[in-house]
Amino acid sequence: MLNSKKILLGITGSIAAYKSVFIVRLLVIAGAEVRVVMTPAAKEFVSSLTLTTLSRNKVLYEIADEDTWSNHVMLGRWADVMLIAPLSCNSLAKMANGICDNLLLATYLSATCPVVVAPAMDEDMWRHPATTRNIKTLEGFGHSVISVGKGELASGLYGEGRMAEPENIVTYLSEKYFRSNDLRGKKVLITAGPTYEAIDPVRFIGNYSSGKMGVAIAEAFYERGADVHMVCGPVSIDVCYKGIEITRITSANEMNGFVEALFPSTDITVMAAAVADYTPKLVAKEKIKKKEDELHLELIKTKDILKSLGALKNDNQFLVGFALETENEHENAKKKLLFKNADLIVLNSLRDASAGFGKDTNKVTMFDKAGHVFEFEAKSKKLVAIDIVDLIIKKLNEKE
Repeated sequence: MLNSKKILLGITGSIAAYKSVFIVRLLVIAGAEVRVVMTPAAKEFVSSLTLTTLSRNKVLYEIADEDTWSNHVMLGRWADVMLIAPLSCNSLAKMANGICDNLLLATYLSATCPVVVAPAMDEDMWRHPATTRNIKTLEGFGHSVISVGKGELASGLYGEGRMAEPENIVTYLSEKYFRSNDLRGKKVLITAGPTYEAIDPVRFIGNYSSGKMGVAIAEAFYERGADVHMVCGPVSIDVCYKGIEITRITSANEMNGFVEALFPSTDITVMAAAVADYTPKLVAKEKIKKKEDELHLELIKTKDILKSLGALKNDNQFLVGFALETENEHENAKKKLLFKNADLIVLNSLRDASAGFGKDTNKVTMFDKAGHVFEFEAKSKKLVAIDIVDLIIKKLNEKE
């Protein structure tokens, strides 16, 4: 989302200025063009040489340098977003009162783009009524304030006032300002992760699904502007965007209940979860003691959620299923596509070393109802998710 975006980073005098180095690095990796403006005090905390090297642009902190003038007006008009991180208590007060005594503040007062600030200061300063008033003033100007965190502070105390972490700041920029409009207004339902089928209060039948693929798909849809709801089994990972709604479940029956309730109002549904095919017929109320050499469990089929959705879907809905096969992969995937009335099937293969449960990479082949086969090379699950969303958008455009 940040590719080719222009980010103007302002750095003020705070011990948290070291985090600005990581912000620049993350933004550049994401494809953004970054320019940095520092206050004179900020130079005491972080090297302009480091920031120049990482941003690939000269760091500015003087309005005039011998016979060269730093055009603060053009800087303020150049950027898509101006981010000030860290924002010290002193610079906050100056911004709130329109004081212009350095290049950063002159650039800020000239900025025609959205302004985002990430404050950093000691807890007592953060809680002072003057700071509260100044923050409200900036918000009244229409600026976005990224909340401070709680933790160890430069004073050695523990409390509120820590600047948000670089990863969270970059995610905030992406989510608030740079989502595309490709799927604006579309409601998307994603399932992710495994299901656990209880045997007794402490044991279950499950699988090795990590949920990484489903989470990556949810994030990819959200980045393209969709309203995303993810129904997720018991996994340890989470989505990076706060705007993605998450319902957490444990069993196949729970997943089915939520999915069936949400499905009628969705435009696109992607069933990426590894739902258990069978569940114990009876669940013991107490822990089963180890007595015999053998334990026999009677299993019954769980509801085929994808098939039931295929029977319910209308012509305006797009349904995607996943297939994990170990033999006759293409044939079985095509059968699943037709039998379950899906619009697209994404085939995973356990035969490929880059694919499978728990890995950060995947290799998929996709099949549509027209008989087309789309093969992709192994890549990160994030990039695989983008391929899946791109193909779905293409198919939706073909239907219009």
